[in-house]
Amino acid sequence: MIEHINGIDINYEITGSGRPLVMIHGNGEDHTIFDESVEILKDSFTCYCLDSRGHGASTKVPVLHYTDMAEDVIRFIEKHDLNDVVFYGFSDGGIIGLIAAAKCPRITKLIVSGANLTPRGAKLWIRVVINAKNIVKKDPMLELMIKEPHISDDLLKSIRADTLVLAGSKDLIREGETRHIARCIPKSELKILKGETHGSYIEHNEKIGHLIRDFVCKN
Repeated sequence: MIEHINGIDINYEITGSGRPLVMIHGNGEDHTIFDESVEILKDSFTCYCLDSRGHGASTKVPVLHYTDMAEDVIRFIEKHDLNDVVFYGFSDGGIIGLIAAAKCPRITKLIVSGANLTPRGAKLWIRVVINAKNIVKKDPMLELMIKEPHISDDLLKSIRADTLVLAGSKDLIREGETRHIARCIPKSELKILKGETHGSYIEHNEKIGHLIRDFVCKN
């Protein structure tokens, strides 16, 4: 389905019934990475799986900014009049979630995986790889990760949603960055998943579905 928001078209799918759950993928991906986890979640949640601007079947744009992507999500939530929203974001989706949750009180549960606050929150080797790829061929998605995000501690401290901060023990994001995010958000819980990489427990994997369901249902 297509929703026209902020002057662009956002592609999305709705699956299941129950409490609204908005799910946002990582850089260079689309909503289909969540297909397996949606099978776990659809009996308890109405899953709204979106393609971020510039990704999947959503409108391609020449320049990407996390603030614009977060605004797209907020407008989507408002347009569909969703309340008591659970938000799950992976990588870029997690960054979007942090920004959106700080601005949108309709988001009352927040789960983020592999999010960073600045470009330097990623490990040095992956920053080198991204820069090298972008030198060979300029790409708005790579430019986004090189130049952004810039999320302040004050923004994190303003988040009122119950929050679960996730990362793999072998993540691309520095563990200190993940721990700092959890420390700054007032009502947060931290889980570093042993043996997992940046996306091993998320992309086409049921594990993240179980983690989301367990966190929401126990609180």
